[in-house]
Amino acid sequence: MTVALHHFWRSSASWRVRWALAIKGIAFESVMVDLAAGEQTREAHRARNPIGHVPALEIDGLLLAESVAIIEYLEETRPTPALYPRDPIARARVRQLVELVNAGIQPLQNLVTLARHSTDAAEQKSWASHFNVRGLTALDALLVRTDREFGAGRFAFGDSLTAADLYLVPQVYSARRFGVDLTPYSRVLTAESAALATEHAQGARPESQPGAPQ
Repeated sequence: MTVALHHFWRSSASWRVRWALAIKGIAFESVMVDLAAGEQTREAHRARNPIGHVPALEIDGLLLAESVAIIEYLEETRPTPALYPRDPIARARVRQLVELVNAGIQPLQNLVTLARHSTDAAEQKSWASHFNVRGLTALDALLVRTDREFGAGRFAFGDSLTAADLYLVPQVYSARRFGVDLTPYSRVLTAESAALATEHAQGARPESQPGAPQ
């Protein structure tokens, strides 16, 4: 049965899922949904996800949307290699890191939010930068606290790549796009560097996707 990922090259949520699929060794058909052209608002895509977000994944006869739900489904049905620790406390901490990005930063910079805030490009960038600074400040502090609790490691959580890294890396990429000075976030940058050096990281990057500017 064909696995199909409906995504956009620069979407951070799409990036997370592309990366998870690669880690799990799941080949997929790439179907681009052009956010810049408004394809996410059309009936065909809203049939996949009524709110119009990407990505949406066709797998196992199901149609799933929203990156958290997709990645947790992949984890539950294809448990190795693992993206979440087995220990309940450690697993909860990884989920907290995931949600800090997924709920606390990314929605405040998406196209719908920016357009609602202002039609001025400079004001949109200032808005997105503000919420990236706010979120990354909290994320860096949480990573430092997590190191104290569980032991320091190279990645967002310890010395193994987890779902937390799949959320952290695309968010740092977005922060750079919005002109954020990342110098204060040394722990975040350490995790980013380690995650980007892993086997499947480069193939999941925006620049490697169909539709990306060459």
